[in-house]
Amino acid sequence: MPLTMALLSGVPSHFRCCRHKVLHPFLGPLLSNSTSKLYSSYRRPGSQPEKKSPWQNVDFSFKKGFDLLKTQLSMLKKETEDHLIGPGGHSYKQYLLEQTRVLWEFRSQEDLNKWVISSDVEIGGKSEVYLELGRNNQGAFLYGTLNTEVPRDGETKYSGYCSMRAKPLLGSFGRKKYYDWSNFNSLYFRIRGDGRPWMINIYTDPYFSHQKDDLYNYFMFTRGGPYWEEIKIPFSKFFLSSRGRVQDDQHPIWLDKASFL
Repeated sequence: MPLTMALLSGVPSHFRCCRHKVLHPFLGPLLSNSTSKLYSSYRRPGSQPEKKSPWQNVDFSFKKGFDLLKTQLSMLKKETEDHLIGPGGHSYKQYLLEQTRVLWEFRSQEDLNKWVISSDVEIGGKSEVYLELGRNNQGAFLYGTLNTEVPRDGETKYSGYCSMRAKPLLGSFGRKKYYDWSNFNSLYFRIRGDGRPWMINIYTDPYFSHQKDDLYNYFMFTRGGPYWEEIKIPFSKFFLSSRGRVQDDQHPIWLDKASFL
């Protein structure tokens, strides 16, 4: 299914629309290959035990750590400048009056790297999914095989899904950031579908742990054929579900806490 996406605001609105440890991105390169050494406790029968303590096997890479620190500090500097100028580096006047904001485009491999694709292969299924740049680098092409057959292994309970998910935003030093869509009222897609319905999900970072499985859903029906179609979905049309079950207590999306699509 070829697609491009964007975000809409007040009047006509258009928008297109893992938990990360804070220290891991910073310390990972510094402690290169140390994790595997610390946890590889297997010893062949008859071999002599290693006399060195585990910490003596840690391989510090100060150069990688210093380079990463420079990168993170430059990101922090840019975030600070953007905050003083205005959100996203735009003036506050432009930010308050904007009616349309493009969040995702598909023009290069870098744009594709902002997304993660997955299928039921991860749980023993047989579906396959791929994401590639479209012709002339003017869109993305999502394709594959959707197999609804449940494997007869006695363990797999679910099958028959493929997904494409935007990666969560990360700030300097691995801080989690959010999309603020509070100035907009609609989600806008430009797609060329295959005639089947697709489920659009929005995840917002919850305030309480028991809400971690909450998702806002909308079924997008495509007509198929060779022509592009433009679909505008008001945020008010999304319904709340948790673990696949529609909730009796419905409430609006927290548009200032959107994490990924």
